[in-house]
This record gives sequence, structure tokens and C-alpha cells, in this order.
Amino acid sequence: MTRMRLLLPVLFLLLAGCTMAPRYQRPDAPVSDNWPTNAANQVAGEASAQVAADIPWRDFFVDPQLQALIEQALQNNRDLRVALLNIERYQAQYRIERSALLPSINATGSGLSQRLAEDLSGTGQSQLVRQYSATLGASAYEFDLFGRVRSLKDQALQQYLATEQARRSVQISLIAQVANGYLTLAADNERLQLARETLANQQDAYDLVKHRFDTGVASALDLNQARTSVEAAKVDKARFTTLVAQDVNGLTLVVGAPLDVTKLPTELSAELSALQGIPAGLPSTVLLERPDILAAEHRLLAANANIGAARAAFFPRIALTGTLGTGSDELSGLFTSGSETWMFAPQITLPIFTAGSNLARLKVAKVDRDIAVAEYEKAIQTAFREVADSLAQSGTIDEQLAAQQALTDASSESYRISQARYDKGVDSYLTVLDSQRALYAARQNLIGTRLTRLTSLVTMYKVFGGGSL
Repeated sequence: MTRMRLLLPVLFLLLAGCTMAPRYQRPDAPVSDNWPTNAANQVAGEASAQVAADIPWRDFFVDPQLQALIEQALQNNRDLRVALLNIERYQAQYRIERSALLPSINATGSGLSQRLAEDLSGTGQSQLVRQYSATLGASAYEFDLFGRVRSLKDQALQQYLATEQARRSVQISLIAQVANGYLTLAADNERLQLARETLANQQDAYDLVKHRFDTGVASALDLNQARTSVEAAKVDKARFTTLVAQDVNGLTLVVGAPLDVTKLPTELSAELSALQGIPAGLPSTVLLERPDILAAEHRLLAANANIGAARAAFFPRIALTGTLGTGSDELSGLFTSGSETWMFAPQITLPIFTAGSNLARLKVAKVDRDIAVAEYEKAIQTAFREVADSLAQSGTIDEQLAAQQALTDASSESYRISQARYDKGVDSYLTVLDSQRALYAARQNLIGTRLTRLTSLVTMYKVFGGGSL
């Protein structure tokens, strides 16, 4: 008998520690182990020991002004604040579910004064009845023999961990958004400056052609062609002025606070282009460390735990209510000898007929798990596509930049030659105008290509899972 008494607590602890949730096994990644290799994407080299997530963002984005903006955004951005508040919310929800594993002990004190009418009293006279009590006990504490409460606790824990990874994902996206906004503003400011310079040059050219027209050297066609160049330059100046203002507004929204306009970039300088690259040769398994994929996996684990709670609903639930206290008809009689009271009320509930609701809840839990699996696999596929696209772009961007620079140099030389031939009367002004337009377009495209190269590095930082603080 004594041995049985010793075994019962051990058996209870073993039962309370198990759940009916299915054993979790991470789904196989529905993508190749290696990145695609083609003419646009040549991935070579051994796998690096340092993955993107190990590169601190301050080492990746080295421009001091950009770093200051990122710091400001991390402190003030409202989307990030919402993500942090969601973490606190799910953390509190997890604590609520975890607390159900232990009994809730409450202390209660009460007093009752009641007058009994003559007809209701046993003595035939009215009576004044007083009762006082003080108790300490647990109410409806569930013995988690089949792991229902523990499964709900595990589900809440995984939801909390998913929100933490969601916060990391928001932070990575925010850093990339600030960097892209900063670089776009720098490029548009440079384009605006180019438009202003072009307008000034076109105005000078128009004045020269007008003087030649007034002296009878140039034709009316030359004069109107020169005027179209001036008006086109005015259009571009106004357009880029608008874009710069919109870039500042967008960057202000992302940062979440007013910006110091004196510290905003005016061009894509060499200092801005000193962004550090991502190590080559990384295997596709590094995607599993992306926070959005980790968040999807935690949601899958939560759905898996919910199946355990749904299965446990088919089995008996044992609850206990018990109190220990003291009672007396006089307040001074509390806690005296003979005033002790106790109450022990175990309860067992066995589901017999639920009209199929338990089966339906189990079916819902399993379908939710299957949905979570599909969402987890889709997150991996999306991440693989993003990285592959980013690698394809980074594999050819240097070649594009070199070609665009060569095109700009050639266009500049063509413009110089056509201007000289026009001044000597060999060619018409239309040839000069075509050369001007080609040079202006080449210079604008060169700025755009440089911007693309920098934003591709930002995208690479983001799609590989960002970096630590």
C-alpha cells in the first residue's frame, strides 16, 4: 500500500508531462539545394561560413548619414512599434495559457448577517444570524492527464515566437526600405541637377541659335528645334523636382520623424556606393534562417500543438475544487479551536455525445496544420525566387554599368563632333539636337544603372535574411 502511494504521484507527473500532439517533423524544402546557374547568374565558390544574417547592418550599410537615418527609423517607425506590441500581447497570452498548468490559489473572506422571520425560525421567534468565514483553496483546477492544457500552452508559445520572428522581418524590411529610399533620393537629386545643367546649356544654345537666326545665318527650323530642347529640359526639371519632394515625403514616413534636410544626400557619391556585398557560394539552406520562414514554421508548430488539444478533448477531464479554512458565528471566533472547515470536490467529465463537435474540431485542427505546411513551403519558394532574382541581377549589373558608362562616353564624343560640324556649317542643327538628346538620355540611364547596382545590394541584404543589430 505504501509503495502504491509513492507510485501514484510519479504516475501523475508522467501523465501530466505528455501531450497528444503529433510528433513534429520539419517538411522538406520544396526547392533545389543550390541556386540556379545560367548566363545571368553564375554562383561560384565554396559555401561561406558567414551567412547574411551574421553580418551586422552597420557593417553592411557603411554611410554615416544612412546609418543615422536607420537608427532613427528603428526608434520611431510605427510598423515596427506595432510588431513590438504584438510580441508583448502574445507573450502575455502565453503566460495565461502556461498559468493553467498550476492550480490557482485564492484567499476568500466573507461575512453574513441575516434576520430570520418568526415563521421561518425554528424557535417561533425572529432570529438574527451571523456567519463569518476565511478560506484558502483552488477552484476547478484541471489535472492535465492527456496534455490538453499543455498543448494549448505550446500553441501560445509558438505564436509568441512567431511574432518575435515577424518583428525581425519587419525590422529587416524597414532597414532595406530606408536604404532604398535614401538611395532613390540621392539618384533623383542627381537627376534633378543634371536636368538643371541641361536646361542651362539648352538655354545658352537657344540664345546662340536665335542670334544666328536674327543675323540670317540659322533657319527658323533650327530656332524651333532649339526651343523644343529648352522646353523638354524644363519638363524634366519640373518632373524631377516633384520626384525629389515625394522621395523626401516617403523617407519621412518610413523614418517616422522629421528629417534634417541638410543631411540628405544630393548625389550617388562614391561613399554611398561603399555598401558591402554578400558572400558568394551560400547554399539555399540559409533561407531556413530567414525570419519570415522561421515565423511560418512557428505557426506550423502552433497548429501542430493545437491538434494535441483537439485530441485530448475526446478523453475525460478531471477537475478539483478544494478549500481549507475557518468559520464561526462570531468574528472573534475565527481561527479558534474547532472552527476549522474544509471542502474537497473532485469532478470528472467524460464526453459521451457531442453531436460530432469534437470530431469537427479535430478535423479543423488538422486542416489548419495542413494549411500551415503549405504556407511554410510557399514562404520557402518565395524566398528562393527572391534570392534567385537578386543573384541574377547582381550577376550582370557590373557588366551593365560598364556598358552604360561606355555608351555615355561615346554619346558625349558624338555630341562634341556634331556641335563642331554644325558650327562649321557641315551638318544641320537636327544632328546636334539628336546628339544632345542621346547624351542626356545616356547620362540619366547611367544614374539609373548606378542606382540599380546599389539597390540590388540592398535587396540582397533583405532576401538573405538581413543582419544582426
